[in-house]
Amino acid sequence: MPTIRTIEQRDNSALAKIIRNIFIEFDAPKVGTVYDDPNTDRLYEVFQHPKSTYYLAEENREVLGGCGLYPTEGLPEGCAELVKFYLSPAARGKGLGKILMERAIAAAPGLGYKQVYLETFDQLATAVGMYEKAGFRKLEQPMGNSGHYNTTLWMIMDVK
Repeated sequence: MPTIRTIEQRDNSALAKIIRNIFIEFDAPKVGTVYDDPNTDRLYEVFQHPKSTYYLAEENREVLGGCGLYPTEGLPEGCAELVKFYLSPAARGKGLGKILMERAIAAAPGLGYKQVYLETFDQLATAVGMYEKAGFRKLEQPMGNSGHYNTTLWMIMDVK
């Protein structure tokens, strides 16, 4: 059974590799996305922000994926972004993504957030279905200034 824990510095390279491999696997845009974002290689440092959190799944000391919440610049007050949510192929289809996502969203009120926003791609249709079941609704355009100008779907949800 995988362990869910918060990110540590030793996780940086494993998470960056998972993220970039998914972009290759799904033929998603690499420029203007998390793929070419230099912060992808330093997620532990990024998530030291006091109004952020990042959870990951690990089994037998192997990182399987993760999901974070971050106060992306330009988002409205009380809104954070669900970010860097990716699972390795071996971890998919086991409910692990849902657990990670729910853990991150559950942290939102304690960090002062009333809404959670996300950016994704048409290529990740399975994830989009999971987001909709969780209560996310589609938006017509992006919010905030993530710097990821090549995303194609934007969603938001209210949290209690």
